Parts: sequence; C-alpha cells; structure tokens
Amino acid sequence: MIKNVKWFFVVLVFSSLISFSSTKKSVPTEKLALGDKAPELVLCNEMQPLNLQDASGNYTLLSFWASYDASSRAQNAALSHLLKNQDQVKMISISFDRYRSVFNAAVRQDQIDTASCHLEMEGENSKIFKSYGLESGFRNFLLNSEGVIVAKNVTASELASYLN
Repeated sequence: MIKNVKWFFVVLVFSSLISFSSTKKSVPTEKLALGDKAPELVLCNEMQPLNLQDASGNYTLLSFWASYDASSRAQNAALSHLLKNQDQVKMISISFDRYRSVFNAAVRQDQIDTASCHLEMEGENSKIFKSYGLESGFRNFLLNSEGVIVAKNVTASELASYLN
C-alpha cells in the first residue's frame, strides 16, 4: 500500500513539473511606445484618414473607448469635457461599439462633442484596434503636432495640470 502511494506521489510530482515547464508565460508588451509615430487612422465608414498632425503646433489626443467598458467611457467623457473650450489640444474620440444606436446614446448621455467623436463598428477586428494594441484594454494617446506619441493613458487631472 505504501509503495503504491509513493508511486502515486512520484507520478503526480513528475506530471506537475511537465505541465509547469510547458506553459508559456505571456509577457505583456506595448505595441506603441513614447516617441513612436502614431499609426494612420482610417475608420470603416470613412474613406479619408483622420489627420493626426496639427499644422498650428497643437497637440492631438486620441481616446479609444466603448460604451460596454465603463472605465474607458468615463475617462473619455472626462477628457472631452476638459478639452471642450481648449485650443491647445484637439481631441479625436473613437468608439468601438458594434451598434450606432448604442454609440449615439452614449455620446448623448455623456454630452460629448459629436464633431470629434467617431465610430469604428468593426470592433476588435479593425485595423485601428490591432495597430494601436488595444487587445489589453482601451487607452488614450497624446500626440505632438507631427503625430508622435508623447504620452499614453493620460487622465483628465494629468492633462489639466499639463495645460496649466
């Protein structure tokens, strides 16, 4: 009986070691780093790319969000309200909602400027989603006048202190 129990534990330890050694650890990587040029933005329902460069020398804030992601939606609304009367930063807000009705309701409820808000209905399958590395969550990017990333995941309070 004791011999059988010993072999059982030997087999259990051996199989555990094999399973631990064969599992791959996923190392989170950032697709875009500070100093990188922001990828071009072409939405599924628009023919022309959105201009990420600003000839007047101002900044552009790209905010990616969806109504089903409460934190990204709240962050987008806070940034939009902060930049409502600012000339230093142009905001481009991109939602990944699947339905225009849901998108329109969120924009109306959050009182977001519709001129700066766009809808990408292809969601996770879109080129934008993949090129900006949004698989690990929605975020925002602050770009300089040449379209180069100078900050990521900026909060409304950080942006307010930056503007002052």
